[in-house]
Amino acid sequence: MQITISARHFDLTKAIRNTIEGACEKLTRYFDQIITIHITLSLENSRNLVDMSLHASKFSLQAQAEAMDMYIAINEAVENMEAQIKKLKDKVTDHKKRRIKEDPQFVYANLYEHDEHKKTKKVIKTKRMLADTMTVDEALEQLLEIEEDYFIFKNIETDKINVLVKKDKEHFKLLEP
Repeated sequence: MQITISARHFDLTKAIRNTIEGACEKLTRYFDQIITIHITLSLENSRNLVDMSLHASKFSLQAQAEAMDMYIAINEAVENMEAQIKKLKDKVTDHKKRRIKEDPQFVYANLYEHDEHKKTKKVIKTKRMLADTMTVDEALEQLLEIEEDYFIFKNIETDKINVLVKKDKEHFKLLEP
């Protein structure tokens, strides 16, 4: 992440620079794919103005703040940016969940029987199931609750079907396509 700071009508102090850099590092807790942040600080008639622009791979956000103290204005601009990032992240997550609900993905599990004389496979049973969308930790909890040796789910992080296999009571294997 590249941080650019511009000061208008006053000299930028090291304390203000450190405050801005610390506040921008706080934004990476919510979204870690930030490319650049450009901050313009200006002093006009005893008003402190802060304009903040954030650029990421697929979007750009803007935040402004005005206060009598520069540090308060910086904190307000960062809080506005945090709120925008949270709102955008929630919107993207809700959109993905809605799309999954509208277009469910079914998983087919086939059980085969091998015929050693003819060297062929014969389908004995096909199980059609709806893969729940969850994290790996949630899938592990589900697997521990049920009596099966495997659990099929849609990984929310990769958006792909995964299989969690129980090797023994303490060891598990995650199969990803």
